[in-house]
Amino acid sequence: MATKIYIVYYSMYGHVEKLAEEIKKGAASVEGVEAKLWQVPETLSEEVLAKMSAPPKSDVPIITPQELAEADGFVFGFPTRFGMMSAQFKAFLDATGGLWRTQQLAGKPAGIFYSTGSQGGGQETTPLTAITQLVHHGMIFVPIGYTFGAGMFEMENVKGGSPYGAGTFAGDGSRQPSELELQQAHHQGKYIAAITKKLKGAP
Repeated sequence: MATKIYIVYYSMYGHVEKLAEEIKKGAASVEGVEAKLWQVPETLSEEVLAKMSAPPKSDVPIITPQELAEADGFVFGFPTRFGMMSAQFKAFLDATGGLWRTQQLAGKPAGIFYSTGSQGGGQETTPLTAITQLVHHGMIFVPIGYTFGAGMFEMENVKGGSPYGAGTFAGDGSRQPSELELQQAHHQGKYIAAITKKLKGAP
């Protein structure tokens, strides 16, 4: 039976979604792993999104809290808002009380990825503050540490991400994830998928 990895994210301008797509590729590269992309519901109205110049959402399906129980492992992604996860993703997690009561997510591994507007905009505080959500569900936080190797020590070019997980810098919105950031995202997906598969005891 396949090991299921759900990459669940919120993306307003597409930066987090690009990382999510690469994480999916990395996870799917592990034999016996089935990776799937999911978006969390939007909480802002179309009128507000239009004023914020947000592009239309992609056709990636919208997940419900109960569907989380189907997965063996997760990678959660979101943009930062003042150094913490966006309200849209927090609202989704706030709706997982039923899963918490029945402990359906306890013991399942989860990683975190993110996007910030600047280099000091929350590349570490965003995943750090998000860990509380995993803790209350009894989930196992899986950071990438320094397993990405030399890419973790890049100093010549701007690169998002940290030992907590893959990341990117959106800047004013015009900057897109770099090749190195996408490689780190791919690595994260592959890394967490392998750990999830091992924890599940799959051959």
